[in-house]
Amino acid sequence: MSGAALPSPSRPGGRLRALVLFPGRGSYGRDSLGQLQALPPGPAQAVVDAFDAARSAQGLPTTRSLDAEPALRPALHAAGEHASALTAACSLADVAQIDPERFEIVGVCGNSMGWYTALTAGGALPLADGVQLIETFGGWQRDNIIGGQVLLPLTDEEWRPEAWRLDRVNDLVQQIPDLYWSIRLGGQAVLGGTEAALAALSAAVPPEERAGVRFPLRLPLHSAFHTPLMSATAAKAQALRSLGWRAPAVTLIDGQGSLWSPRSADPGALAAWTLGPQVDQAFDFTAMLRVALGELAPEVIILPGPGANLGSAVAQVMISLGWQGLRDRQAFLRRQAERPLVLSMGRPDQRALVRAP
Repeated sequence: MSGAALPSPSRPGGRLRALVLFPGRGSYGRDSLGQLQALPPGPAQAVVDAFDAARSAQGLPTTRSLDAEPALRPALHAAGEHASALTAACSLADVAQIDPERFEIVGVCGNSMGWYTALTAGGALPLADGVQLIETFGGWQRDNIIGGQVLLPLTDEEWRPEAWRLDRVNDLVQQIPDLYWSIRLGGQAVLGGTEAALAALSAAVPPEERAGVRFPLRLPLHSAFHTPLMSATAAKAQALRSLGWRAPAVTLIDGQGSLWSPRSADPGALAAWTLGPQVDQAFDFTAMLRVALGELAPEVIILPGPGANLGSAVAQVMISLGWQGLRDRQAFLRRQAERPLVLSMGRPDQRALVRAP
């Protein structure tokens, strides 16, 4: 993306309207190592301090120590009790570095666990309570993987939707016991289920390879999040209603495509959705982004933290909508090279366009 520049704000002399989209657990990867080691003083450091204080009190390795490992160790970094905190700490530290002179944040949302990060960044929970929410859900995964998740493509290689793929997924969910939609992730289907259900799915779908990735793709160390298999977790989560829930400071968009605005959001209803349907019902990333684009009209989407892998899902939703004339992958890549719509802070070239000087 060498030579790319930010698009011009809609108002002369104004700031770019930005939607901030947080990644889910499991996004922290090899390229993320070291991200927490040289943060500027101030809010970014304070975020990581909050996570590390909470983790030290529980006898867990700090996010800084995990981030300082010389190499990625999947069994360590991808474990739920570590992956959630690492991803959220990186994300919130990044948001603290967004240049307020260039960007006006008009909405905040997140994929899957990224919703908990969005609640914290959007002001619906104080930082300490947001850390508690993230650490609690992550801790419940320790030695307690429930079922699993599998990823299937729903588009062709140019990221154009193919109806037969969606029909196949819906048929499989109807036919295979204990197989469910988990996340409607743009041009990908994330399905969750028991081990028997996932085995039946793998047997029913011919293998397919794209860019060196083989599908169906099993996501490592993931439970069957956002499915009825998590109903016991949702019941246990009701204890977290005592956190300091409040109306957000900036509009939130949840995994059903509902808007929670600073002026009208009911904190009790926000807690009820987060600790109930968000846990054991399908998460609709596609609807979330469609509503955010249509209702908030952002000029750019910022992906903080280790969230570069969400760029393709965002592009696929844009292509399905024909957003700003985008019709396929090549059109999106050309636009990105000129006046990018999606800015990933996990990429050095795009990070430089977002961070305050």
